[in-house]
Amino acid sequence: MTKGMLGRKVGMTQIFNEAGEAIPVTVLEVGPCVVLQVRTPDRDGYEAVQLGFADKPRRLARRSERGHVAKLNSKRSRSRTAAGVELLPKAGCEPKRFVREIRGSAGDAQIGQELNVAVFEGVAAVDVASVSKGRGFSGVMRRHNFSGQRASHGVKKVHRHGGSTGNNTFPARTWKGKRMAGQLGRENVTIRNISVVRIDSENNLLMIRGGVPGPNGGYVVVRETNKVG
Repeated sequence: MTKGMLGRKVGMTQIFNEAGEAIPVTVLEVGPCVVLQVRTPDRDGYEAVQLGFADKPRRLARRSERGHVAKLNSKRSRSRTAAGVELLPKAGCEPKRFVREIRGSAGDAQIGQELNVAVFEGVAAVDVASVSKGRGFSGVMRRHNFSGQRASHGVKKVHRHGGSTGNNTFPARTWKGKRMAGQLGRENVTIRNISVVRIDSENNLLMIRGGVPGPNGGYVVVRETNKVG
């Protein structure tokens, strides 16, 4: 099975190795995750394992979310059963707040199986995908690291402006991709090949070297890295 898990970012701290060196680490709460579905090439055209993390109260879950993880007595299911259609098995767990698929070999994963951080035992480095912090509508100096206009005489109230964005008679328009002010952050970011420093199986904690994008409490997808070198 491709080694991957879902979790949330707890925060940053530092730990000391045997040489007494301080190592900055990000603490991730990884798992427990429940296998909700197993994708197969014959039925779905690709191979993957769908995982769910963090229980969602039933009163907050939509009917489709509840039906995704447990069997519901619906008119559609009764009619399909009467027609002889074999329904897919359900995990039989609580609805989940964070559901993602881990592409790759499913191995011997079974629907309803619970996985924990012990999956990463023996893994040296991982890739972490998360959503970065949103910074709102930002100017060109903050968003693109522009130097701004001069602070000399004759420059009036445009010190942080981006300057001219137009062109001459040709092409008489602004080129696509021109760097301007706009929304900054809240993007999917993947940090690759991060060293695994320590695993706490008892508390489902994974400590990795360096920082991870996103706020404390933000959801993350952790996979064994496929980067070579």
